Amino acid sequence: MTTSTDTFPTYDDVKAAKDRIHGITRPVPVFEIDRNSFGTARVFLALDFMQFSGSFKDRGAANFIAAHLAAGTMPDAGVVIASGGNAGLACAWAAQRHGISATVFLPETAPKVKVAKLRAFGADVRQVGAEYAEAATAAAEFATTTGALASHAYDNPFIAAGAGTLLSEIHDQVPGLDTVIVAVGGGGLFAGTAMTADALGVRVVAVEPENCRALNAAMEAGEVVDVEVDSIAADSLGARRTSETALYWAQRVRTRSALVSDDAIRSARSLLWDHRHLAVEHGAATALAALTSGAYKPSDGERVAVVLCGANTDPSDLVST
Repeated sequence: MTTSTDTFPTYDDVKAAKDRIHGITRPVPVFEIDRNSFGTARVFLALDFMQFSGSFKDRGAANFIAAHLAAGTMPDAGVVIASGGNAGLACAWAAQRHGISATVFLPETAPKVKVAKLRAFGADVRQVGAEYAEAATAAAEFATTTGALASHAYDNPFIAAGAGTLLSEIHDQVPGLDTVIVAVGGGGLFAGTAMTADALGVRVVAVEPENCRALNAAMEAGEVVDVEVDSIAADSLGARRTSETALYWAQRVRTRSALVSDDAIRSARSLLWDHRHLAVEHGAATALAALTSGAYKPSDGERVAVVLCGANTDPSDLVST
């Protein structure tokens, strides 16, 4: 990887990732929602949950696997990852494409729909503990004892750079884009988005649940800190701490941090179903909740893209009103 600080990935890494995953991941569909819904601002939805595994995570996973195969650093033991669900799904999908074994550690609280999809992708699924942090510890031990290549749900330069390819695709479809709104868990999507936003001159709004605020707390403290995790969106956004890369880019680019309540997330998710018939997970609805709750109020004429990042959800609780 090329980095400006010998530590953190940059937009050059995003461009390299774009070349690696071209033709592997799906281009993101983008469409504008009804005019006047948010004053004179123009709001676009980016549907990256339409990737093969159901989330934007395919981008980072495809880049990670492709980079290690090209470098000859993929071991016979395959890959191992800890995940709340989506990163594991993407890793399993990317590994399966190349006949590589994937072992995925999940919390015991992981949604059943994600566990079932993991097994369908051929992953060896192991559920440990009640939180992502416990699954991550078990995955690290597995990598040490078996020699499997350790991937990460968000804190890896290939993963973050792969995620950064999303904004470049959105920008191509929305000329004059001013702002992109993304939900934040551990910070992989945010970090990649920020690298690209810095190059393209786009503002980033980083949205987190009030009780899953790893990036917000790090920005407030000026360093990475542990936070409590308690949210309806914790299965995808429930990281106890953000990455150093995410904090670095949050401090470097025009970042607006916004917090939303679980009620606002539920409302935004229901709104997407009721008005668009889009069934997304709570983590994906978190980004839209910043607009619908007023946590972020766009200016007149502002062009805003909202990333709907994942749809690995049980839609049975979505009932049209």
